Amino acid sequence: MLVIVAPGQGAQTPGFLTPWLEDPVFAARFDWLATVAGIDLAHFGTEADAETIRDTKVAQPLLVATGLVAALDLFPHPADAFSRIGAVAGHSVGELTAAAGARAITAEQAMVLVRERGNAMADAAAITATGMTAVLGGDREEVLAAVERHGLTAANDNGPGQVVAAGTTEQLAAFAEDPPAKARLVPLSVAGAFHTTHMGPAVDRLSSLARSVSTHDPRTPVISNRDGQVVHDGRDVLRRIVGQIANPVRWDLCMETMSDLGVTGILEMPPAGTLTGIAKRALKGVETFALKTPDQLDAAREFCDKHGEASMIETTPTWRMVVSPAKGTFHLSSEAVERDALEPGVVIGAVASLRDRVDVSAPHGGSVVEWLVEDGDLVSPGQPLLRLHPEGSS
Repeated sequence: MLVIVAPGQGAQTPGFLTPWLEDPVFAARFDWLATVAGIDLAHFGTEADAETIRDTKVAQPLLVATGLVAALDLFPHPADAFSRIGAVAGHSVGELTAAAGARAITAEQAMVLVRERGNAMADAAAITATGMTAVLGGDREEVLAAVERHGLTAANDNGPGQVVAAGTTEQLAAFAEDPPAKARLVPLSVAGAFHTTHMGPAVDRLSSLARSVSTHDPRTPVISNRDGQVVHDGRDVLRRIVGQIANPVRWDLCMETMSDLGVTGILEMPPAGTLTGIAKRALKGVETFALKTPDQLDAAREFCDKHGEASMIETTPTWRMVVSPAKGTFHLSSEAVERDALEPGVVIGAVASLRDRVDVSAPHGGSVVEWLVEDGDLVSPGQPLLRLHPEGSS
């Protein structure tokens, strides 16, 4: 099973876009998205230095535009992508790339949102002197305890041996003086404490914009940074992306879900390398492909052909299907099973695991066509639970 992932801020390097822009079709598509964002992204991706493209206002739109246009190069016919990709996920701002790639939002909506996201996060970071530090190695529980002891937030949990702590510069300085045992601290060159409560003002700004954004249910399962759940309601995809600005990125749980789905291959969109590197350490036996330059496209397509398979979700139309958000045991709601029609938002049951219990609702409602699971069945992330017809909902 193939998973496509999109990197987050920090993956960009000076000049990484240069070989891609040699293709006039790529250049024209990229210019359109840059125009939508109102930023000269071609300049920043080819001529700007590392310090310039570190700016949140530049880095985030640059990453999203690159990932979306490269996806069209990889899959010239989008229908081919939906017949091969088992799931998509993005790290931090990469969630906007993933959401647009899955057609939950349009590419143009993604560019407006990422522009405003970058601006709002930069403004929020300017309020208080904050930063982020990567914690490499050490015992996981000891690392998390030390982060909490110093009043910091584990803003990124990227799996075995890599947690990113975030907070004020004073908190980070104290943390550096009292590090966890057997751990190495690496201060990150970022503008602020992203994915913490310090980003609250940015969430408020994006929430206001998101209310006016039309969404569609994704054409392929989307794995959420918030908790690793598979999300199949377009409005919920966007809601989670906005809220994630001030909440930790649980990439460890995203990879756990990929494993539960049976992933065999992970392809990272450009500028690639960060997420495939993490996957090599955390998901043993899973093949990875870091798409960095256009001369790799033929090999990348072969990789997709090797690992691709049809999604469990029927996409004509996708909103007729209610899917499981996580791995666990499905407990059917006795009230829902007795009804021939369900209202939008009604809870149809819950998926319970050793970690938690997650309610499952029918976002759109409709007439019950077929229950695809029974009470007590073991289910996997993204597994269809219930088929609905849109007529009959109130």
